[in-house]
Amino acid sequence: MIARFRYYLSSIPTILGQIRNWYVCFGLLLTKKPTIIMLKNGCRFKVRNVMDVWIIKETCLDRDYETHATPIQNGWVVIDIGAGLGDFAVSVAYEHPACHVYAYEPFPESFRLLEENIILNGTKNVIPFPAAVGATSEPMTLFTIGTAVQHSTTSASRHVHSITVKGLSLDDVLETNAIPVCDFLKMDCEGGEFDILFSASEATLRKIRHICLEYHDGVTKFSHADLVDYLQKRGFHVRTAPNPVHNHLGFLYAFRSPGDVI
Repeated sequence: MIARFRYYLSSIPTILGQIRNWYVCFGLLLTKKPTIIMLKNGCRFKVRNVMDVWIIKETCLDRDYETHATPIQNGWVVIDIGAGLGDFAVSVAYEHPACHVYAYEPFPESFRLLEENIILNGTKNVIPFPAAVGATSEPMTLFTIGTAVQHSTTSASRHVHSITVKGLSLDDVLETNAIPVCDFLKMDCEGGEFDILFSASEATLRKIRHICLEYHDGVTKFSHADLVDYLQKRGFHVRTAPNPVHNHLGFLYAFRSPGDVI
């Protein structure tokens, strides 16, 4: 409880100091009308609610995926699985115009917001795909809950609605885009990380230099410990970091030594 309180309290200066129009957050508490927040680095994002702002805070301001992994370099090929409103994909593309970012988001509402935020920031180096990534390239069921960021292809236990979405395997993501090497694979897919990585071929995994994902324990029969073991056996160095608030969440970073990538 104390750690949770400290985390939320420490987030206030970040929001006030790095969001130019932070005061619009109060409006989001009172109405569901979308608005645009402006970051001090020049990025702008259309958001639907306070949860969207919090995601941007963690991804773009705290830079969770790079803090727990490695700084992204200009010119890298980046794949974003679970792109949501485009917080990670757009911020990477905005700061690194020579990067090529492939962003996958299956939920229609979030995908439209992703497209809007790409246009809003002029990040033409983001290529968006309205699809989920999973075990195979077949249609998938996306189970939905109250907030878009919690939609999942892995379990219907807490979900009340579902839609059918296009599905792609990680193998086909690399093959259809003719990606010889993925420099950075980011994943936030509510438990889908297990199916995606466990089903990927050895050849595909050897093409990936860095992986940073948010793991979700308790959603499937697997835990992040299974991912650690699986990736280590396939030549990755792995480290993890727990979420400061939720015990079932955390970050996993896997990387290969120079020369180990095809």
